[in-house]
Amino acid sequence: MRVLFLTHRLPYAPNRGDRIRAFHLIRALAQHADVDLVSLVHDDEEASHRHDLDGIVSSTSLAPVSRVRNLARALPTLLGGAPLTHVLLHSPEVLAAVRRLGRSHRPDVVLAYCSGMAKYLFAAELSDVPAVLDMVDVDSAKWSDLAATSAPPRSWVFRREATRLRAFEARAAMRATATFVVNERERQTLATIAPTSRILTVPNGIDSESFRPSDEPQRDPIVVFCGVMNYAPNAQGARWMAEQVWPLVLAEQPGARLLIVGSNPTPEVRRLAQLGVTVTGAVPDVRPYLWSAAVAVAPLAIARGLQNKVLEALAAGLPVAVTPAVAEGLPEDALRGCVVESDAVAFASAVVDLLRMSPQGRRAMAARANVTAMDWASRLAPAISVLLECARAGR
Repeated sequence: MRVLFLTHRLPYAPNRGDRIRAFHLIRALAQHADVDLVSLVHDDEEASHRHDLDGIVSSTSLAPVSRVRNLARALPTLLGGAPLTHVLLHSPEVLAAVRRLGRSHRPDVVLAYCSGMAKYLFAAELSDVPAVLDMVDVDSAKWSDLAATSAPPRSWVFRREATRLRAFEARAAMRATATFVVNERERQTLATIAPTSRILTVPNGIDSESFRPSDEPQRDPIVVFCGVMNYAPNAQGARWMAEQVWPLVLAEQPGARLLIVGSNPTPEVRRLAQLGVTVTGAVPDVRPYLWSAAVAVAPLAIARGLQNKVLEALAAGLPVAVTPAVAEGLPEDALRGCVVESDAVAFASAVVDLLRMSPQGRRAMAARANVTAMDWASRLAPAISVLLECARAGR
């Protein structure tokens, strides 16, 4: 049984949300089927990890994305009907790889990961292959949220993308035998777009053992926020935390420190260091930063899907202060280790209250989340069953 897996990022290293889910999905699939991976790659560093998936997948085909060429194509696209997502995430090598694989190993089912790769489900080369789509989040809803919180001309572009992508998501969900999303909120959103499609909720998991702290809980008042810092909602959240929330925390806890940990910080995020905040940039492993902190935060105003950063912090023994947008996407078990607040004053007060708890009390609060029950194998089992069902039906 062969599965063709199409991803918009190479699912290695599993160090950001989209890669983490894709990596665990591909590893679970490989226990039941031969997996041929065709992945976009965006730079040489990403491409250098190609062979890290050897022994898991049967083959890996890389499709380089030309940022300059795609940006040039994006401007005229604004006058047409295609989503910019599909223009910016385009490589002619995807279909070239699909053709090569079709000649040697015809897939029994094709799995497209996220809406950026779903366009290839309509390629002539795959027209007779059963398809499954892991949409994870409903991206059109994210663009709609960004449009509502941005000023022109960005809001115009974001609103156009929401409209174009919403229409495509409806078509893609109908093309697929089944579409996966990460939580009930995303399922309800997609159901309004494609009401007759088959939609299944497949939550993210957590490798709790790898995040389990081996030392005593941290006594120093260190607060950590992890995420890819050129992703707009993360960058906005970092600025809100540093500029509006953190001064209120320092007024009550003068010795507290805020760590913003994550790759590719924007210039605006880097400038937060001028406020006395630590901005690390890319780190080889976020776990030491979690283990050295007392409290984690997820201060996002816009949050689709399920925030892995919260599950990782809880698994590392940290209680988490989150916004309502983040809380809405979390499973009930995870919320037991979180405090939910919206405005800056209340959020700062929640952080101060957590810092004032005893180290053992903070760890006990995080433990209420019971992340050990959120392992990847059990979370992904329904998705694997659906994929194998589709593959058998297509034979």
